Amino acid sequence: MKLGARIFKTGIAIVFALFLADILQLPHPVFAGIAAIFAIQPSIYRSYLTIVEQIQGNVIGAVIGISFVLLFGHQLVVIGLAAVIIILIMLKLGLEKSISLALVMMIAIMEIKGDDFLSYALLRFLTLIIGVLAAFSVNLLFVPPKYETKLFQSIHSAQDEIIRWTRLAGRQASEHVATKKSLNKLKERLSQVDQLYSLFKEERSYFKKSSRAKTRKLVIYRQMIATSRSSYDVLKRLHQFENELINLPEHFRMMVQERLDSLLNYHEQLHLKFTGQLKSDKETMNANEDYIQRHEVMEIFAKEIALTKEEEEFSAYHLLHILSAILNYEEQLEHLDKLIVSFQKHHNNEVNAELKEEIY
Repeated sequence: MKLGARIFKTGIAIVFALFLADILQLPHPVFAGIAAIFAIQPSIYRSYLTIVEQIQGNVIGAVIGISFVLLFGHQLVVIGLAAVIIILIMLKLGLEKSISLALVMMIAIMEIKGDDFLSYALLRFLTLIIGVLAAFSVNLLFVPPKYETKLFQSIHSAQDEIIRWTRLAGRQASEHVATKKSLNKLKERLSQVDQLYSLFKEERSYFKKSSRAKTRKLVIYRQMIATSRSSYDVLKRLHQFENELINLPEHFRMMVQERLDSLLNYHEQLHLKFTGQLKSDKETMNANEDYIQRHEVMEIFAKEIALTKEEEEFSAYHLLHILSAILNYEEQLEHLDKLIVSFQKHHNNEVNAELKEEIY
């Protein structure tokens, strides 16, 4: 288990919220700490959205709580009914994420009894708001993590593992159970990549030039992820049809292996190109002209089907699954190559220098 920045931020936000509540001599400062827990977010932008939603939720919870106490009293059934009303209102307004804090606000108010109900209710409301504001302040003070570096590192690391397993699977050298476990882990890692992409996308640029470069980077990273998913699909197909691949004619297996080696090398070169470690003035695939080309693959495949369609041991159907995944992978790589070339023409100095270190 890793102690990340968000864990430390949560602890500091709780302490800060309790400290502010104590300085202001607010009763029951624990509610400020509870509010701070709900308000901590991994990025400043998400924190801003959260504070807006939670202030709205607190207002709704306070209004409903005070209204129900004044109208119906403090009965337990009334508290339950108020909770239902709050949930319905929050869902209607699209404030699902702040339902929990709104309910905390409602309970904190409705459990107050005595003549000073309204004044204590107001103090509870202010206490929870202070907790939310304390968490937002902590989010602002802490330098947000560099999500671009984390994103590229995650993509590169996952792709590196996909490439290793694909090379083994293409040579029928991988163990079936080990490959299956690796596929499950890689699927989870690609899901984590999607989350990091969302966080990087949410980061705001404050200058027009950097905003334009950020938009182009988003397009490239989205294509990088799509390309990695295509390579994952190739590995999945090789694993799914490994027995059928072994039974293919020798020259067909060599053709598939050669084409895979070409594309995997191409993918590795694209990551180097993006970080400025390869020339960007031409598309990288031109360096691989010695490999069998896409149209040649299809021509050989068509001829082989015509010659061997009577033979039961040749499974053109299963080979077609593998070839379609490989061809889709190649198309994704070519598109990624064009995007990188275009980006480096217009923003040659915009690539984060820290990305180069992630290649090694």
